[in-house]
Amino acid sequence: MQELTGQATTASATSGEPARGMAPPGFRLPAATRLGRVRLQVAELERSLAYYQQVLGLRLISRTETDAALGAHGDDTPLVELHARPGAAPVPQAGRLGLYHFAILLPERAALGRFLTHLGSIGARAGMSDHLVSEAIYLRDPDGLGIEVYADRPRSAWRYDGREIVMETLPLNARDLFAAGIGEEWRGMPAGTRIGHVHLHVGDLERAAAFYHAALGLDRTVWSYPGALFLAAGGYHHHLGVNTWAAGAPTAGEADARLLSWEIDLPPEAAAAAAESIAAAGYDVARDGSGWIARDPWGTAVRLVPG
Repeated sequence: MQELTGQATTASATSGEPARGMAPPGFRLPAATRLGRVRLQVAELERSLAYYQQVLGLRLISRTETDAALGAHGDDTPLVELHARPGAAPVPQAGRLGLYHFAILLPERAALGRFLTHLGSIGARAGMSDHLVSEAIYLRDPDGLGIEVYADRPRSAWRYDGREIVMETLPLNARDLFAAGIGEEWRGMPAGTRIGHVHLHVGDLERAAAFYHAALGLDRTVWSYPGALFLAAGGYHHHLGVNTWAAGAPTAGEADARLLSWEIDLPPEAAAAAAESIAAAGYDVARDGSGWIARDPWGTAVRLVPG
């Protein structure tokens, strides 16, 4: 791995290829990398609040006339922020470049089983998949924005093909997952719930890799999945997925329901170094409060938050 001078050298991992995955050519995000909140634009705040509380089980933390923040029960950290733009156009069936889904990570499999039981009890429709590294439930909010709720399998159970993590999309054993949640009622998203990853529709995988891998500093972790690339820090299966499954579709615009921004929480020196690395690669980076904000080639905003 090529060394950088200045802040990027201080925050990057030690030189040499990792045992798993593909390290970026220069700055590399540290193992302490975590995702922060996602900010969404929706058409009707009250409608979305009802969905995110009653279906997803998030707790309202704060709100104004046009904005609201929601998080897990027993935790005041916002996970999802909603911004209302009346009349925002819903996501079409074919999708738009931008958000594919954001993913809420539950702290244990039993909580995912209870969530699945809850969805059945209210008659909510959902998709389900086994990705080998995780078990996932998929929904769409009232504006058509994609949501995944999932639980990880232990890292010791993950499989590898050489340096690459093995991920697939297989049928979920719903009966077994239901059984894991027996014994306790669903009472909403539990403490310890967080944003696990974000998955984006992009126009080109190599352009996406140039921004998120080479400039931002995420490792490539899965690169042979059809039409998609998965990236992460610290050996995780993915903090970010990008795919070309909506290639040719328009980019989500100001008048659309869409992802406004997603956050990466970093140690202060790593946040500064990541901003420096993105700028050095020729992308625009701007100060955003105590952090920085940058946009990928399709305009999706990522905020680098020192913490």
